Amino acid sequence: QVQLVESGGGSVQAGGSLRLSCAASGFSLAWYCMAWFRQAPGKEREEVASISPAGGSAYYLDSVKGRFTIARDNAKRALYLQMISLKPEDTAIYYCAAGAGRCTDEDIDYKYWGQGTQVTVSS
Repeated sequence: QVQLVESGGGSVQAGGSLRLSCAASGFSLAWYCMAWFRQAPGKEREEVASISPAGGSAYYLDSVKGRFTIARDNAKRALYLQMISLKPEDTAIYYCAAGAGRCTDEDIDYKYWGQGTQVTVSS
């Protein structure tokens, strides 16, 4: 059974930090592009960051560059998102996802999704 389970969300003040984790099971993590998405109330879901299967390349949404860092540990079947200097506009539900294909492919198929973890940043 495929599962992606996020953890680490919470409520912080602006300028604070959080580290999200995603535990994967039921599929071969090392074959997939892994990504973090987020969706704020009333807004479309957006891709925040992605990382290539071996972890050699990472890609970020412009608004989080320099503040967020995506990492993976295939041996531990885990994905991470370190977030610093958080802003109120980072408030959203954050999801991890596994994509079949290259992270840079426009039509990458994100096959597996977690249930999400809430991040709330207050001003």
